[in-house]
Amino acid sequence: MASPEIDALTQALARLPGLGPRSARRAVLHLLKKRETALAPLLSALSAVEDNLATCSTCGNIDTTNPCAICADHRRDARALCVVEEIADLWALERSRLFPGRFHVLGGRLSALEGIRPEDLSIDSLVRRVESGGVDEVVLAMNATLEGQTTAHYIAERIERFPVRVTQLAHGLPVGGELDYLDEGTLAQALRARRPVA
Repeated sequence: MASPEIDALTQALARLPGLGPRSARRAVLHLLKKRETALAPLLSALSAVEDNLATCSTCGNIDTTNPCAICADHRRDARALCVVEEIADLWALERSRLFPGRFHVLGGRLSALEGIRPEDLSIDSLVRRVESGGVDEVVLAMNATLEGQTTAHYIAERIERFPVRVTQLAHGLPVGGELDYLDEGTLAQALRARRPVA
């Protein structure tokens, strides 16, 4: 049996997404075996993040600076604003390196079942960003769920009075996907979003 400290570390790791008790034990054993090359750098990185962690007051991203590195980057196109539900969505889009503009994190999505209302999200601050000017396009990058689409529709209604183009990510067939393996919702969206062959 492990000491209480090692057991506490295992339990802490097991609470992370994607790690269960077995995976956490394997990770702890690896960290303990490789103290100098794995444990020490991990502790140092965790400590540095803990000491400097900040939520960006502009977009809602989490970084070690405020404003975050994306908002502080003057090379980014401030006229294009991509609205996402969660920070993980922002990071996924940023990894693709395909969107040159700025972001806005809502902190969730509207959900009557979960009791999440517009005032529970950062929709008002989004409206203020658009109202202040300088934004030509708002890209609604909501998840393709009922709640995500409801949120996108609500935001589109809130900002329709401003002179901005409101767009939404395309939904439908994934690249490399086969029709036989797709669900009816994905197929229906792909059919509704069909376009002419060039």
